[in-house]
Amino acid sequence: MQWGGRTHYLLAIVQKIDEVLSFSSLLPWLLPKNLRLVLKSLQVQESPSIFATFVSWSICDFIRYSHYAMNCIGYCPHWSTFIRYTAFIPLYPLGAAGEVWLMYHALPYIREKDLYGDFFSYFPLSYYTFIQILLLCYPLCWGKLYVHLLKQRQSKLGKHHGKKRE
Repeated sequence: MQWGGRTHYLLAIVQKIDEVLSFSSLLPWLLPKNLRLVLKSLQVQESPSIFATFVSWSICDFIRYSHYAMNCIGYCPHWSTFIRYTAFIPLYPLGAAGEVWLMYHALPYIREKDLYGDFFSYFPLSYYTFIQILLLCYPLCWGKLYVHLLKQRQSKLGKHHGKKRE
């Protein structure tokens, strides 16, 4: 689910990157027709949920990969581990809420443009219906994953508190 949300986010900001980098002549070659239609709409790109999702996932990734890098070089201070397993508590709900908000607000556009109609013609449901089902399942799956992360936090941070100090 995490990568699915990030993919939706990345597709939403590609137009802004295109405007900044001015490589619009390459865009038709890089993206399929349905994605170009989505990217030409500014409905989702201007949403505050983009900012919330971007900030939360960027901070989470920076913390996580910095922690991994310090582990790889053999120097990982306790504060890094503490931040790695604590920062997700406020950031993960913010990022997940941003993803849900983005998908929910994209539903009218998805229905109007019949996005991925060709691909989903092989299935008994449309992309619009798929996103609706995903929005219904998202809180359940997210809750299970969040509880798992809290248990993982307890196991990682509990080790340091149990050590004897000499």
